Amino acid sequence: MKILYAGSSFSSSEILRALITSGFNITGVISQPDKRSKRGSLTAPSFVSAEALKNNISIYRPSNLGGEFQKEISKLTYDILLVVAYGKILPEWLINSPKISPLNIHFSLLPKYRGASPIQSAILNNEKITGISIMKMTTGLDEGPVYISHNQEIFQTDNRKSLEDKLTSLCIKNINRDLEKILNNQLEPINQDIDNISYCSKINKSSGCVHFINEKAEDIFNKFRAYFGWPGLYFERNNLKIKIHGIAKNPHDIDMKENGDFYFYNNELIVKTIDGTIVITHLQFPGKGIITSKDAANSYSEFFKN
Repeated sequence: MKILYAGSSFSSSEILRALITSGFNITGVISQPDKRSKRGSLTAPSFVSAEALKNNISIYRPSNLGGEFQKEISKLTYDILLVVAYGKILPEWLINSPKISPLNIHFSLLPKYRGASPIQSAILNNEKITGISIMKMTTGLDEGPVYISHNQEIFQTDNRKSLEDKLTSLCIKNINRDLEKILNNQLEPINQDIDNISYCSKINKSSGCVHFINEKAEDIFNKFRAYFGWPGLYFERNNLKIKIHGIAKNPHDIDMKENGDFYFYNNELIVKTIDGTIVITHLQFPGKGIITSKDAANSYSEFFKN
């Protein structure tokens, strides 16, 4: 089985590594162009490109998915196009190019959470179960028929990183058997249930902004879990953007009148939401290091006066 692989993310690189280790013939890898490093003018390859380089696999990093790139790909022969978190919408000519099937591994139980942020969306919506779906690609966004899905339980302790790790491991555990079944026509792709479709949007920096005055406590907890790592959670007060690095449920019964009010109790920074209160355990002021709520009580008590 010859596979043309397309991906960019860390989880995608882990799946690529597992395929290589299992002896699959990766005829080429498509990934995002190298990006400028945060530390200067140097560029760095995507995680998938770096994995391909380690294994001497031909890499294609087009900024334009036509022209010369199309000519280069047309010279290849492969049975399956396998896409895992590539990050761009593929043109019809590429989707129709493999001999057997164009496949996409999506980190949700389709038709739920089509789009760019299925892991975050499952956490934001307090789902108890999510999973991975292997679908036959079409030109529509994540709308192709599904060959097989695998379930993964979501725990309250899970965040975006831990859940992505679990889904990646789930994929690696099943990918060999799933691909062999697809290759041997042992799985029939089933059209998605159009009555249960949901979509998720692309996340940006402002997604992590918390408005205590009109958000529920549980929703804020879920945002903290969903946006762990990036974009993170923050709130604005006195024209400052303050990052939240730790959050907890408030065990104290405290009478706080106005939504958005802050209060220090036993050196804990408590804030009132629309339906309750939460504790901010760790926070960071602009240009400063991460501090505990006790540090904030000692140094910023005036700042948090209502």
